[in-house]
Amino acid sequence: MTVRSILDTKGHQITSVEPDAKVSATIKLLSEKKIGAVLVMSQNRIEGILSERDIVRVLGERGAGVLDEPVANVMTRKVVSCKDTDTVAEIMEMMTTGKFRHLPVIDNGKVVGLISIGDVVKWRVREYEAEQEALRDYIKTA
Repeated sequence: MTVRSILDTKGHQITSVEPDAKVSATIKLLSEKKIGAVLVMSQNRIEGILSERDIVRVLGERGAGVLDEPVANVMTRKVVSCKDTDTVAEIMEMMTTGKFRHLPVIDNGKVVGLISIGDVVKWRVREYEAEQEALRDYIKTA
């Protein structure tokens, strides 16, 4: 299965903020939408990504004063992305090796979605359940 399959099920919505958005406002957005990361974008171009892990790390290092800073000061700048034609196995490997949980999906230079490790796990569970059901049906008819 491919990333496109996950996006077709989950949807292509992307939550993003501008680099000058305040960390505190971005935390509120994460909370309201019940998501773990936002893309930091300027003029439809990815500048970085800000995750819950980034926020916890910077709060631990620099304290609560960081909440008034722009996300550009605390975001992860090196953003790894995938294509919608990549397989689920490929992105699982990328996420595991890179130790990150969110992966923007790029198609023809445009961001078309954001995949989380939760999306991947949910997809894999559905895939295993379908395989088990197929095996049960096969055994019944054998």
